[in-house]
Amino acid sequence: MSVGEEVRSEQGKPQQSLGTAAARNLATTTKSAPQMQEISSRWLLRNLPWVNVQGGTYRVNRRLTYAVGDGRITFVKTGDRVEVIPAELGELPALRSFEDEEVLAELAQRCRQQEFAPGSVIASFGSRTDEVHLLAHGRIEKIGTGPYGDDAVLGVLADGAYLGEAALLDPDAIWEYTARADTACTVLTLSRQDVDQVAERSEPLREHLRQLRSIPEQRTNKYGEKAVELAAGHSGEPEIPHTFVDYEARPREYELSIAQTVLRIHSRVADLYNQPMNQTEQQLRLTVEALKERQEHELLNNREFGLLHNCEYDQRLQPHDGVPSPDDLDELLSRRRGTKMLLAHPRAISAIGRELNKRGLVPETIDVAGNRIPTWRGVPIYPCNKIPVTEARTSSIIAMRTGEDEQGVIGLRQAGIPDEIEPSLSARFMGINEQAIISYLVTAYYSAAVLVPDALGVLENVEIGRWR
Repeated sequence: MSVGEEVRSEQGKPQQSLGTAAARNLATTTKSAPQMQEISSRWLLRNLPWVNVQGGTYRVNRRLTYAVGDGRITFVKTGDRVEVIPAELGELPALRSFEDEEVLAELAQRCRQQEFAPGSVIASFGSRTDEVHLLAHGRIEKIGTGPYGDDAVLGVLADGAYLGEAALLDPDAIWEYTARADTACTVLTLSRQDVDQVAERSEPLREHLRQLRSIPEQRTNKYGEKAVELAAGHSGEPEIPHTFVDYEARPREYELSIAQTVLRIHSRVADLYNQPMNQTEQQLRLTVEALKERQEHELLNNREFGLLHNCEYDQRLQPHDGVPSPDDLDELLSRRRGTKMLLAHPRAISAIGRELNKRGLVPETIDVAGNRIPTWRGVPIYPCNKIPVTEARTSSIIAMRTGEDEQGVIGLRQAGIPDEIEPSLSARFMGINEQAIISYLVTAYYSAAVLVPDALGVLENVEIGRWR
């Protein structure tokens, strides 16, 4: 400023005191630690019981089961034409483990596409079952007779489901319920006659079906496991049955998955700019937070071990009216004993709240680590933003029983790895390059396992955008 030049305030008047901008040059600022919007509550990581896995692999041994065909079928849509992917026919009980691609392709070509309007009857109770229906799109209600002679909804099927599968194995099978289209439905139909015609020309398929038809003769319990022969209520000296408990010959093994990144910090930054906060520690802290967010995402969405993809078909439910009603939540809880937690996207929890409000219900809440968590029937409903929300504004709600002792869902990790900063999470020094950049390899090992099928259930295709 030149001699005689006056400092003026913003109002144009001469400044009479030192301004705050200049004063800050002599002041020590108070700083926050680096903030990060990506950090979420991560309730799944907090509440999942973690099992230490030696050797990086966890094997789930189960009793031998004869239940087959428990997956979903995938289709390809070209314009208004829908075709089933031939290999996906292996999800049907009659074609499970059958791998002849040419035969499956011929069966796929014989599937006949049909369109059903809402309210149309696809199959009637008591009629002969001579076709299997593959639901490409829409919702189908299974209607049975209630205890007082009225119609009762036994279940709801959605995209990828199938019905009438007994037709391909049992020529005397009948429909045990009425299948009615709840919405407009696109269905592919494969008849038993078509399968028999293909089997006449294919020796592998004919032999495959012959072997499978012997499976229903095995004595099994209601879960499809080989029955344990017992005697009860007898008197005298009858012959006591002999038995043994058989195991799966090829149990599933879960290998630990991995999430990694290389953190780089210039040595000048690490040396000179460590007050009042250590730069390396803050960089590592935020990197670990991002790694944990990805870990929780993978535990839910990974196609190999993610919970949304490893739920058994008979544990997947469809909401009866699209929205997550209290009745649907009750049905979800009824499918398993000792449900420990429900996981839902925050928008799905909001939709649950709207449905409760309509019925004049107020959910109870519990205190969990200082947070008020809503509950249903005493089971906490934890928010989780990693559960996908589709473009159609639908989502899923997950129910879990957890823990090894409860035959539930467990997390897998290996503690004690080199340079560990948390269990199964390490930050390993990789050296300094010629540009004086320090590198750290940050690694997390993890997976999840479902010990028995009914430990995990999913309420799918929940509408979260309906406000009326």
